Amino acid sequence: MSTPVYSAHLGYMFTEYPLEERFAAAARAGFTHVEHPGPYALPAARVRELCAEHALTFVQMALPAGDPARGEKGLAALPGREEEFRASVSAGFDYAQAAGSHYVHVMSGVVADAAQRDTAWSTYTANLGIACEEAARRGMTLLVEPIGAATIANYFIDHPYTALRALEEIGAPNLKLLFDAFHATNAGVDANAFMAEHAARVAHVHIADHPGRHEPGTGAFDFTAFFSTLAQAGYRGAVGLEYIPAAETEAGLGWRRMFG
Repeated sequence: MSTPVYSAHLGYMFTEYPLEERFAAAARAGFTHVEHPGPYALPAARVRELCAEHALTFVQMALPAGDPARGEKGLAALPGREEEFRASVSAGFDYAQAAGSHYVHVMSGVVADAAQRDTAWSTYTANLGIACEEAARRGMTLLVEPIGAATIANYFIDHPYTALRALEEIGAPNLKLLFDAFHATNAGVDANAFMAEHAARVAHVHIADHPGRHEPGTGAFDFTAFFSTLAQAGYRGAVGLEYIPAAETEAGLGWRRMFG
């Protein structure tokens, strides 16, 4: 089994440092790939400079997620917010291209009213289709990541099979799945079986141990089996480390020796 290429998630890892210093910290720790869902506090050109300076590939980021003070986690599925969503597409894609991001994650948003879910679905698919068209013009790939209720209450795309339904309904070749093994396990989905069947739909992977969402080796998830599944399925992307370090980030990186 070959060693996965790990991507340090700078929203969770190396948070002992200001954002601008996390790139150097990741490089010192041996990472060649990084990601961050919302790096907008730094100018995109600065992100590109930091990655070039430290020989890092900036793998993926997300579109602007809305108003954090209102608990917003994306705009794509929110009826009545279509103009804001389209503005976020333009701004997010401009930033991603300038920063050098390979993929852009489109967050669906929180829909608390169950009665609005049908309307939210039509809003979501229409918005996602528009974003795919714009991404295609720019040569970019969009990601959909299902995030379960245990992590974000009432998040609209809350299950891997809901995300697959969106991919199938839209049918855009540049729309792919960001598969998070932790979120899938939380939702009762067998991460190995899902990847074995649907790897062709997956462009990026996230991991964290379960339960706890800390480093591999702190919970019960079988990473040896999962990495073997990735290899057998022909997955060639990076594996994003979207976990919460149990202590300081560097102190918890010894787990990587378990897998080469």
